[in-house]
Amino acid sequence: MGKITGFLEYKRADEPYKKVANRLKNYKEFTIPLNEEKLKDQGARCMDCGIPFCHSGCPLGNLIPDFNDKVYKGRWKEAAQILHATNNFPEFTGRLCPAPCEEACVLGINEDPVAIETIEKNIVETAFREGWIKAQPPKIRTDKQVAVIGSGPAGLAAAQQLNRAGHHVTVFERDAKIGGLLRYGIPDFKMEKSIIDRRLEILEKEGINFKTNAEVGNTINVETIKAEFDAVLLCGGASVRRSIPIKGSHLKGVHQAMDFLKQNNQYVDGVVPFEAIISAKNKNVIVIGGGDTGSDCIGTSNRHGAKSVTNFEILSKPPKGRPAHQPWPYWPMKLKKTSSHEEGVERFFSISTKEFLGDKNGNLTGLVTVEVEWVFKKDERPILKELPNTEKKWDCDLVLLALGFTGPEKTLADQFGLETDFRTNIKATTKDYATNVKGIFTAGDMRRGQSLIVWAISEGREAAHYVDAYLMGHSNLPLKEAGDLPRV
Repeated sequence: MGKITGFLEYKRADEPYKKVANRLKNYKEFTIPLNEEKLKDQGARCMDCGIPFCHSGCPLGNLIPDFNDKVYKGRWKEAAQILHATNNFPEFTGRLCPAPCEEACVLGINEDPVAIETIEKNIVETAFREGWIKAQPPKIRTDKQVAVIGSGPAGLAAAQQLNRAGHHVTVFERDAKIGGLLRYGIPDFKMEKSIIDRRLEILEKEGINFKTNAEVGNTINVETIKAEFDAVLLCGGASVRRSIPIKGSHLKGVHQAMDFLKQNNQYVDGVVPFEAIISAKNKNVIVIGGGDTGSDCIGTSNRHGAKSVTNFEILSKPPKGRPAHQPWPYWPMKLKKTSSHEEGVERFFSISTKEFLGDKNGNLTGLVTVEVEWVFKKDERPILKELPNTEKKWDCDLVLLALGFTGPEKTLADQFGLETDFRTNIKATTKDYATNVKGIFTAGDMRRGQSLIVWAISEGREAAHYVDAYLMGHSNLPLKEAGDLPRV
């Protein structure tokens, strides 16, 4: 590495945030970029550690020490080339990935790990600013037609890889714009949609054909897809939302988090007026679910001007540090505090919702909870136990269910005749991503279940290799086998 003692000389520095009062006035990104010298210092913190465990932590196998070294030396163009060698969309992961690579960083054993995600984001932003990222259409085309169904990160990554192999790729998206959850699930304050649009412009120039408002299995016949394409790759995601089957769940004011977030993104995009969306303005909001989606609901509610925001999590409160049973370099389940939490929310753990309360007109007025504890026994599933005399009534006008997803919708599996597993995911192994129907493949959340953006891109890239090999008998597309660390 360029600076052998860098990790001893420089402390970790992340991009600071604009003040809460200022950032709540709009939906823009609010991080303040580090200057070039500070970024070089962060690159210098990368150790000459011998075995870069960050490689194992990253599902994409990003060559992290290599691009850190180039940043330290000010060789940004080379850093961008190294980064793009394994990651199609570092501008997405640099903003949205929870950075399992940092949890696996060797420096993280006894110090703050290298700020890998910040470095990654600034590499790709520098590359866009300098005009280094340009369309690279294939020089030779095959006669093969490939349909990619779903335009989230898995579908887009697969489409670009298959296009690079020379195939004619068509991406089908049922919504009005390309991007999947990137477009409709992620708030603009985490990633402005112009970030997606500038990458899509490049993909289109490279020759990928995008069809929107095109729902295969509904507006487009499955038999038509099978007849017109030599291979089909399903990347529709895990879009079936988990609900709470309790009394009052039908009340006006109880909404799925993704409906709330999608409508707000459409409002920010200028598609619908604020009056037409699910609004948190002047309301007492309770968000049920403590993950990233719940956090996004908190940030959005505060920007709406909510009267109060409360967050429930049924799990126990995690420790602030790494748990003993999840040692380095494994992914730790520790307490996460996001920028949205800092903007105003009261958080409660080990709490379960028992009933939604409403008035005679069917409007939500409150809910009832009970405190719980988890009982763990060796070799058995944990048991949820309600604590006696802990019921409590909460007043609220809006409840947002951010409970995750149970799996993909059944439409495509049923119409294509595909086998599913016990989680309703479409069956296809990492051996070749092929389903039980010849010529049909699947990747991303539709295959593995709800997961991270970095896994979606990884799966899209891997699946593209096997689709190419199926069509041509072999493939020169890169292939990265999964590491030894557990998937997160």
